[in-house]
Amino acid sequence: MDFGLIDSHVHFDVKGYEIVGIQKRYIEMYGEEKWNKLQNKNRYQSKKWAQAWGFPQRQPTDADVKQTSDRWLSEMERYNIDKLVFVTGGGNDVLSRIVQEHPEHFIGYAHHSPFEADASQKLEYAIASQGLKGYKIIAPDLPGRIDDPVLNPVWAAAEKHQIPVLIHFGILGAAGGLATHENINPMILHEVARAYPDIPFIIPHFGCGYPQELLQLAWVCPNIHVDTSGSNQWTRWMPYTLTIKDLFKKYYETIGPERIIFGTDSEWFPRGFVRQYYDEQRKDCIELGMKQDEVKMIFRNNIARLLKQEET
Repeated sequence: MDFGLIDSHVHFDVKGYEIVGIQKRYIEMYGEEKWNKLQNKNRYQSKKWAQAWGFPQRQPTDADVKQTSDRWLSEMERYNIDKLVFVTGGGNDVLSRIVQEHPEHFIGYAHHSPFEADASQKLEYAIASQGLKGYKIIAPDLPGRIDDPVLNPVWAAAEKHQIPVLIHFGILGAAGGLATHENINPMILHEVARAYPDIPFIIPHFGCGYPQELLQLAWVCPNIHVDTSGSNQWTRWMPYTLTIKDLFKKYYETIGPERIIFGTDSEWFPRGFVRQYYDEQRKDCIELGMKQDEVKMIFRNNIARLLKQEET
């Protein structure tokens, strides 16, 4: 590409910090021994996935924030990446300090639970005072329905600032994760998206097992966007043949290139920026005959516009 990429979906791996929602709840219900057995029995799936993509073995995070930031800056220079959008990173306080150290390169999202008693105030503070520019929610990790009216103050705060709200739907975690939940299907966002048309909602991973529902949702709600991040291995268990190129084609035909947003779901080292995902997606867009300006929309300018960054 002859322009700087913006990766819209990256996680900053913080030493000593874990996203433990699904694991914690399982252990509380069934015990740690059963959790470990579950993970061990599914370990072959993780190995198969890593082998298929040629990924190195993931190592426990032992770097401090500065070391990790430096590694990401090196990745950006290596791959001509203009900005990284960290959708999680050790909590709002930690991630705000990280992005404020490198505001020209790093962008961060608030990522606290919308069901916290002071969630709307936390979001206001994150945007107005902490320099965060979006909001990340994991819907199947929530203790209640995402269309519960109790969350209206959170949506009102997001609409006030017109920040992008990234919401994960679909299966959560790898093999041994979570496959059913009241928020598993993105269609549950239907009334929220219609009630708050000035919030640009972003649904990652092409809908993560629910492409038909997401396509329908995006068709009726022009504030629904799709991100392309991850290996999207969920396509393997669909009841029909489905490829990443098929997904690009269907979303392109349905909602156009303006609402498709590139991401990788990069997180840990030594893997770093997942060049394999980028290469596959770029190849698919070019082979589908997209124009250069449309490719630039997907890989840079769409998320730049939503985040009020400079477009090229």
